[in-house]
Amino acid sequence: MSRSRVYQWCTWFGEGRTSLGDEPKSGRPKTSINEENTTRVDELIRCDRRMKIREIALKLEIPKSAVHEIVHNTFGYRKVSARWVPKMLTENHKLQRVEISPRLLQRCQQDNGEKDTTHIGVGPGGDFQANNNLFDNLITGDETWVHLNTPETKRDSMTWKHPSSPVTKKFKVQRSAAKVMATVFWDAKDVILLDILLQGQCINAARYCSTLDRLKEAIRCKRPGLFRRGVVLQHDNATPHSANLLQQWLQRYGWEILPHPAHSPDLAPSGFHLFGPLKRHLGGMAFETEDDLISELRNWFDNLDVDFFRVGINSLLSRWQKSIDHHGDYVEK
Repeated sequence: MSRSRVYQWCTWFGEGRTSLGDEPKSGRPKTSINEENTTRVDELIRCDRRMKIREIALKLEIPKSAVHEIVHNTFGYRKVSARWVPKMLTENHKLQRVEISPRLLQRCQQDNGEKDTTHIGVGPGGDFQANNNLFDNLITGDETWVHLNTPETKRDSMTWKHPSSPVTKKFKVQRSAAKVMATVFWDAKDVILLDILLQGQCINAARYCSTLDRLKEAIRCKRPGLFRRGVVLQHDNATPHSANLLQQWLQRYGWEILPHPAHSPDLAPSGFHLFGPLKRHLGGMAFETEDDLISELRNWFDNLDVDFFRVGINSLLSRWQKSIDHHGDYVEK
């Protein structure tokens, strides 16, 4: 407390003041914040979640400050943006997710010799921890387009500034039309195969079988013991992945396909764990040639540590459980 403030309090006490609390203040009382207006504000928001504070104040003929107090302090409302999801899931899609997820969790429990998911183990942060045969044998794969010029995201381009600093400008940059499709197969240790499809080429059943031939050779070099234990492959339900030619290939080599619900990148480690960090890494980069881009991809994958891959694969357990808890809706995080 400042010296002048001490003198002021001494003066007040000398004049007869005995309380340390605030004195009653003059002015109009806050009559706008009452039970009736509080109820009406809540009703308006429930009818239209996008209604603005200014619109509520005009409709109820009360100050915006009173609406702000009711909305934020009384009810604890806060405005958030909708989160983009890959696809509007139908009830059949949700049912498929709810049917497949418990089967996969049960399989992990059986591999662990446990009776329920709580015995699988919970690590720091509440994540399920896996130590079972399924994840020892699992290889997950998916495809993504990668552009030679990937604009930096608005969030990644944010900078610190003082109140007096000039406003920074960011010019809109379009992604380049030139691109390649990267197909990545990986497990709980590292990337086993990076396969590149150049622009103008397409993935069909024959091409995918050829990619799996290369994956088989990569497994022979990097995971020779996996053939003895049995390869379990996770991929999505794209047309080439379900063609008869591919089914014949899988039967010939005895590979198992892990059940995967349709339109569910949130249950595929590449979709929820790998491709996001990759695209953020490439943000703001521009490459002269496809070879330069491919070289950067290989370099980025090579520099990832084993914990990155282990966490991505182990996260399947918690995501399968959340899919059940959400009644088949998308798992956001």
